[in-house]
Amino acid sequence: MCGIAGILKLDPRARVEEDRLRRMCDAIRHRGPDDEGLWVSGPIGFGHQRLSIVAVSAGHQPMRTEDGRLWITFNGEIYNHPVLQPRFEAAGRRYRTRCDTETILHAYEDAGDACVEQLDGMFAFALWDVARKHLLLARDRLGIKPLYYAITPSEVLFGSEIKAILAAGGIRPELNRDILPEFLANRFVAGDETFFRGIRKLLPGRTLSWSAEKGFEEGRYWSVPKGVAQRPVGSLRECAMELREHLKAAVKSHLMSDVPLGLFLSGGIDSSGLAALMAALVDQPIRTFSVGFADPGENELQFARLAARSVRSQHSEIVVSPEEFFQTLPSLVWHEDEPIAFTSSVPLYFVSRLAEDHVKVVLTGEGADELFLGYNWYPVTAWNVGLGRAYGAITPRALREGIRKLTHQLPNPMRRYVRRTFLALEPDIRWLRCENFAVFPEGLQKELLRDQSLLTARDPYAVALQLFEEGGGGTLERLSYVDLQTYLVELLMKQDQMSMAASIESRVPFLDHHLIEHVATIPARYKVSRGRTKRVLRAALEGLVPREILERPKMGFPVPISNWLRSAFSPIVDEFVLSERVLRRGLLSRDGLRRLAERHREGSENHGDRLWLLVNLEIWHRMFIDGEAARDVMRDVRDKCALAA
Repeated sequence: MCGIAGILKLDPRARVEEDRLRRMCDAIRHRGPDDEGLWVSGPIGFGHQRLSIVAVSAGHQPMRTEDGRLWITFNGEIYNHPVLQPRFEAAGRRYRTRCDTETILHAYEDAGDACVEQLDGMFAFALWDVARKHLLLARDRLGIKPLYYAITPSEVLFGSEIKAILAAGGIRPELNRDILPEFLANRFVAGDETFFRGIRKLLPGRTLSWSAEKGFEEGRYWSVPKGVAQRPVGSLRECAMELREHLKAAVKSHLMSDVPLGLFLSGGIDSSGLAALMAALVDQPIRTFSVGFADPGENELQFARLAARSVRSQHSEIVVSPEEFFQTLPSLVWHEDEPIAFTSSVPLYFVSRLAEDHVKVVLTGEGADELFLGYNWYPVTAWNVGLGRAYGAITPRALREGIRKLTHQLPNPMRRYVRRTFLALEPDIRWLRCENFAVFPEGLQKELLRDQSLLTARDPYAVALQLFEEGGGGTLERLSYVDLQTYLVELLMKQDQMSMAASIESRVPFLDHHLIEHVATIPARYKVSRGRTKRVLRAALEGLVPREILERPKMGFPVPISNWLRSAFSPIVDEFVLSERVLRRGLLSRDGLRRLAERHREGSENHGDRLWLLVNLEIWHRMFIDGEAARDVMRDVRDKCALAA
């Protein structure tokens, strides 16, 4: 795990300014404190910050081939490097180190831009072909490693984090207002845009190349499998045993390291399963790390301890106070470059910092929910779609309209639940999935956004709806296909940036692309049935994971944000949602914000998640647009929270 940065001048006579490249690297020094390097040759320049994992004493970057024809700066790990190295050596390629960076260079010598198809792992890299005057940017299949870029009339800037691009100068930080409805609805931006106008992210499974001859070309070398492949399917038990072997292979490949490894252990099925598989593959007790809160209703530490005891790990844990949570928040928004979508990002940083004292690499369970349909919206949406079709077929339209109106008159809490079913919603995926699970549905956005034209300028669900139509199979397969390319990508950015804030590398065995291609062939009925999620994964882990964990319902990562924001930490809402400074930005309605905050504070409605997004949006503005230092953002509100407590 490292940080990369670079500049390409589009005028071949120009020369990259080394001081700008140095500033870009300095901005992401936390990603690689072990080593650093710069390389400038006329119109091209690469920078690198290294966290040494494989070939610790070698592997300095930027790296070149022996003849100096190719240069690379690379972030990630190539898990099939031990397989590819002897193959390339047999073909006459010469290795000067044992580093997987060299394998990418030799793969390019072998296949040009198509080299990415040979690589198994997580990666983002930039490669310069001196002879062809050709730049190749590439990102791994699932988007585990980030890569951002900006194209101006005179140059291309790129880096592992947006702050590296901003540090180069030449691009003024400006809010990309067009993405606000999508952010408010979904928590994130699904396409290649970011919060910064003019700065984009290279999407997963893509390459972006440039040469004077052809200009810019974007390619896609891998796609998430669509639906269920046509192959004989055995019983659930048979599928589970086959899955267990694929899981073992994925975990084994992800243990490649010359430094100590550990595991983030939440106490859920996914991380507990990884712990059991990992423990069986190593010769000494594994290190496990967990995080929680003092609130007993928002704590999974007892399950993490159970999982740790079952594999006899060396277990460490940390409890985060609400004071620590909010004091750290501005610096974490800085690390993430954009408003933080998920409250779980904050405890993830704290457990990463805990692990930093013991290991350099951790395995995590990200991706299992999207693969094995672990979120509650999968069975709920499938139930709504199935019953909605039958209901629509046998019920006249006029009667359906009458029933829909009646749902608005039901007493709470019945009204709250019924209004999220096919009885009250339009019978299509936009309403049954997108609007039904939006943070700010369209109605709330109309109350909140001052510029109503933003709501009609573009569809916040456009990417999700397009992917749903592209996907194969039934409703569940299509929903998984969407989430693997939208929701999961945001989770992976959280995983990357929060772990790198503590200078450790996180790895995600569930996102081994061979495993994903196998899981796509497992029927949805083996993943979700009668409301029970992850059936085949639970069956695959029987005998490895304690039954109390296998049978427990999913909690996600509980953070008591709603209670905090309506009690001792309500001044956070006053400052970052309701203050005049927020209103002067001209984005949000005073009345809409006040209604939201008051209803949450009095307890008549729960808007904790919505207030969280708004708080983060304002903190992001203050640092990246106003230029306020992270250490100063909480200064005015800190004492008020202490007094309220």
